[in-house]
Amino acid sequence: MLKRIDLGRNYRNHKEEYLKAIREVCEETAFSGGKYADRFEEEFAAYIGVKAASGVDNGTSALQLAMLALGIGEGDEVIVPANTYIATAWGPTYTGATPVFADCTADTWQIDPASVRNRITERTKAIIGVHLYGQPFAYREVREIADRHGLYLVEDCAQSHSARYEGQMTGSLGDLGCFSFYPGKNLYAFGEGGCVTSNRREYIDYINILKNQGCEVRYCHDVVGYNMRMEGIQGAVLSVSLKYLDQWTRRRREIGWRYLREIQNPLFGMQAHPENTEPVFHLFVMTVPEPEDFLKYMEGIGIECHRHYPIPCHLQKAYAHLGYGKGDCPNAEYLAEHCVTLPLFPEMTEEEEDLVIRACNSYNH
Repeated sequence: MLKRIDLGRNYRNHKEEYLKAIREVCEETAFSGGKYADRFEEEFAAYIGVKAASGVDNGTSALQLAMLALGIGEGDEVIVPANTYIATAWGPTYTGATPVFADCTADTWQIDPASVRNRITERTKAIIGVHLYGQPFAYREVREIADRHGLYLVEDCAQSHSARYEGQMTGSLGDLGCFSFYPGKNLYAFGEGGCVTSNRREYIDYINILKNQGCEVRYCHDVVGYNMRMEGIQGAVLSVSLKYLDQWTRRRREIGWRYLREIQNPLFGMQAHPENTEPVFHLFVMTVPEPEDFLKYMEGIGIECHRHYPIPCHLQKAYAHLGYGKGDCPNAEYLAEHCVTLPLFPEMTEEEEDLVIRACNSYNH
């Protein structure tokens, strides 16, 4: 069975480097925060091209801490795309704010600037744009809306490590960038991990206090804080992987662009990639009339595929109290009902690419 993503191949390719890094942390017992987490923060900030970064325990915490750093809380509204993983909405929800769901475009499947404009109220404080599947959203258009209304703009970069918008790295564009290093991401930890990036040091300084039990000086708690530090082992592992991220990204792009060129079955709808963006193909998502039938077909010939994400955020039971219904975000709903995700990871062989392409082009159900 060809897996949708095979993390074991990456581990085996770099096993000795990973184990050496983990041993160093263990020998120094630098397990919670510490020099290895701090080193990765500096390396990642330099890689993204920002002034500062704060490593945290996961990407969901990154979103929550970003909201807190911006002073967002009870009574505020934050516009988020309906077409995203649910964690994007958790960020404002955890601070007491209300997520307001905007539709995605019919071509790029990213947050729709027109839908954003229609969602703004006097209580709106921020917009979270998601570079979903590794494709940057229309940052310039959304930024103009945010600036016109005096709103913060936060990037959810959980799927866009190394992606660029008009030549600039995602995570360096908005007021804050929020990353996840969950296993399977383009850059991933051996467990959980996340990071917040910014060119505003005061935001990162405050997040550093919040994530560390509200402390700047040990045992002196200036604010109500959280236990959201990055683990030392994760920082060390991420430092190893960061050295290879550009190489892995090139490989992802080779596979993604090949899929787009050579999968020519008219049953499939493909994501658009504007020329002013450089996507990284974290996920290769297509639409198909009967997704469950397609998944069974692919499984039958030894290819594992998934669905990201079959229920849009505004129709999740957790947000039923907000009163959204079918038809409120029609593009996001269509995508959710018809999405399928193909295998794509840097260690795929050319023969495996061939297998996926032939299988897709032969599908006729």
